[in-house]
Amino acid sequence: MKLFLLMLPLLVALVTHVSAHEIEIAGPQNTNELLRAWTFEPGVIIPIVASAVLYSLGVFRLRRASPKSVRKSNIVYFALGWAALVLALVSPVHAWGSVLFSAHMTQHELLMLAAAPLLVLGRPVVPFLWALPRSWAITLARWSKVGAWETTWRTISNPVVAWIVHAVVLWAWHAPALFEATLENESIHALQHASFLFSALLFWWAVIHGRQRALGFGLAVLYMFTTALHSGLLGALLTFANSVWYPGYAERIVAWGLTPLEDQQIGGLIMWIPAGLVYIAAGLALFAGWLRESEMRARTFELAVTSGANSAEHNSAIERFS
Repeated sequence: MKLFLLMLPLLVALVTHVSAHEIEIAGPQNTNELLRAWTFEPGVIIPIVASAVLYSLGVFRLRRASPKSVRKSNIVYFALGWAALVLALVSPVHAWGSVLFSAHMTQHELLMLAAAPLLVLGRPVVPFLWALPRSWAITLARWSKVGAWETTWRTISNPVVAWIVHAVVLWAWHAPALFEATLENESIHALQHASFLFSALLFWWAVIHGRQRALGFGLAVLYMFTTALHSGLLGALLTFANSVWYPGYAERIVAWGLTPLEDQQIGGLIMWIPAGLVYIAAGLALFAGWLRESEMRARTFELAVTSGANSAEHNSAIERFS
């Protein structure tokens, strides 16, 4: 239910803009056209702005009730994640992705490796609920307790399941037939972006905030490094391929001075190197957190043992002088 609330305004933005605008095959043909190619479609702008308004209103109400209820870091994370969404879906990056495969890869990485983890770290669910009328929030909370939904949520939010879903979505959409379909049909294109964002949100949520608390057991490190491996493998395959996987870009990239194979190689490198570094950096950060948690547990245990020993010595002394 939590992820659904987080995803609702974002999915609306991704799905409603499909019917509002069909990709222009020509796309931006030079830098000047690119700089003017912002996407101000109501189906995109309204949900994105609504998510910012809901979050701001919820934070205001929470802080009015308790000044320390929302951390400043959470607000910063959400703002950065929201900005990443705007960069991916509103800025010229979106239009450029219809012309260059490498730009399209950049857009995907913004959704999966910038927007998704930052939004999850922003913990927007509680502010969203506080922004809603009280009766709506109570109804949503009751729905989240329904047996079937709760069981489904526990299943898909399991870190292993979330890892599998994320991996399957990533590899499936890069199959030539499916990827080529996104170039010809804007509805399929939006479905691709929605599934990328949903699977990424699910993955980061399960690893960081999931019921099994993967961070506490150190498994988050494994999930991050294995994700870096399989996504890096896909990037390497694109980079070193001797043939073009997505010929649909052939006529679109002429004005940008690249061959289809060069464009594909750049896109593969973006998925392989920068994206891989993000997963590795996240894995190292989680590993550092795991070490700090282990150290805190060891200190707590040591203090408990020392306290127990001192208490035993104190009782023994009392018995000798009594």
